[in-house]
Amino acid sequence: MATNITMPQMGFDMTEGTIAAWLKQEGETVAKGDPIAEIETDKTTIQIEAFASGVLAKIVVQAGQKTPVGEVIGVIAAPGEAVGAPAAPKPAAPKPAESKPAEAKSAEATPAASAAAAPAAAAIVNTGRIMATPVAKRIAEERGLDLRTIIGTGPEGRIVKTDVEAVLAAGSVRIAPVAAPVAAPVAAPVVTPVAAPVAVAAPVSAPVVAVAAAAVAVQSSGRKPLTRMRQTIVQRMTQVKGPVPHYYVSMQVEMDAALALRVQINESLKADGVKVSVNDMVVKAVATSLRRFPNFNAAFGGDAIELREQINIGIAVAMDGGLIVITLKDADKKTLRQIGAEVPAVAARVREGKGQPGDMGGQTFTTSNLGMYGVDEVIPIINMPDSGILGIGGASAQAVVREGQIVIRTMMKLTLAGDHRVTDGAEGAQFLGEIKRLLENPWGLVL
Repeated sequence: MATNITMPQMGFDMTEGTIAAWLKQEGETVAKGDPIAEIETDKTTIQIEAFASGVLAKIVVQAGQKTPVGEVIGVIAAPGEAVGAPAAPKPAAPKPAESKPAEAKSAEATPAASAAAAPAAAAIVNTGRIMATPVAKRIAEERGLDLRTIIGTGPEGRIVKTDVEAVLAAGSVRIAPVAAPVAAPVAAPVVTPVAAPVAVAAPVSAPVVAVAAAAVAVQSSGRKPLTRMRQTIVQRMTQVKGPVPHYYVSMQVEMDAALALRVQINESLKADGVKVSVNDMVVKAVATSLRRFPNFNAAFGGDAIELREQINIGIAVAMDGGLIVITLKDADKKTLRQIGAEVPAVAARVREGKGQPGDMGGQTFTTSNLGMYGVDEVIPIINMPDSGILGIGGASAQAVVREGQIVIRTMMKLTLAGDHRVTDGAEGAQFLGEIKRLLENPWGLVL
């Protein structure tokens, strides 16, 4: 039986992708799990794997073409199986910035007309359970919009108020992606991408994990065009910093006990080739603390706080010309050994353009580390749709007072940025205090 290969959604904000390269050719045998194509997003390149074994019977979308999420890009079939020629999908809709101002104004002025046109544009609908906030449901009902035709950008795909408003303002319907395989290819719907912010930041507070950045050529004069990654950083950070009311809480953490324990852990793991970093210990402390402070594992849902059960830690990784965020899923359930093995592996895959679905996106809290650059304090910008992000400075020897005596201790400064719509400063201080307690009594991270 033929299996359709569809454009995957590799992050909650992804609406389209570009086929960077096919790793198999038409007629070539493939096994389930084989890398079959490279997909380029606005941030990186990720490999996708075959979901079935057989023969790559048809390449629908050629390398270099941009395609909306959920569209058929190829077909896998049994050897000798006859496969019809699926229609190539239509080009993805232009970005909002490419739309004419007059058209946008007209759509905004006549929401009823937009709503009336929505059903005609919906070639694919979400046939599963629809999750939406009460405000989003009310607005959709008043304007005659079918929630099945809208992609939600809230936690776990929930449709929020801004999703419905974006559809009304744009005068078109964002189509919910259909999971592979789909029964038959269909004509591509009109897609209105909505740039949901992810963890990218302005130069002063850009979150970067402890991964050495690739060398970047220096340009000393003239105009330097924005790269695709830099354009995304500009767009998303301006969307986050303005509308989200940030507050900041900082604490100094004594790291001597944690560093001593790290030496013991790494010595025991040497034979396995696994090495636990300071950042890994911070990630573990954050994930453990989030169990006690669920508001920092939540998202602002317009008329409610959306609590998220799974604890997924986003870790910012330096790239050539920018940064991306990889995701450590179920971080609270992983041991330091697992974290020390998984984080470098995922970071290496993504930086080499060999990332896999699940390597990015879906984070519920983010950590940002600039300590390896000698930075004392990091004041980060929240990684939407999260309600908090932790900035990690460098650990250095400092003179401190202990029991009335001046002594030398290894200190590290942590700065929490919180979404004031979800949490308050007192709660932020308690959350940061719990992270500090775990790092200063690190055996709690391994027991």
